[in-house]
Amino acid sequence: MKIMLISDNIDTSMGLRLAGIDGIVVHEKAEVLKALDTYTIDKEVAIILMTTKIVNLCPDIISNLKLTMQKPLLVEIPDRHGSIKIGETIDNYISEAIGVKLGGD
Repeated sequence: MKIMLISDNIDTSMGLRLAGIDGIVVHEKAEVLKALDTYTIDKEVAIILMTTKIVNLCPDIISNLKLTMQKPLLVEIPDRHGSIKIGETIDNYISEAIGVKLGGD
């Protein structure tokens, strides 16, 4: 099984390549969608890592894929430009999946 990366910067790509994770650097929504199409049909790919900026280029599509696909697993990772609020992200996915808003406002 393989882990692939879709990144918006070379630094993240190079760092993960040192750990044995191959991937692609893209900057446009069309490039992200093409990479997702390529990786999701590859039976050897078990996990696709994506930087936060990549996820933000097409959040609805990626969210839908996360909720409907069993494999590969799509994982958002922070890059060197900042961190993500992982708790909020997880809450949003759970809320979308079960149709109930979590937490109190």
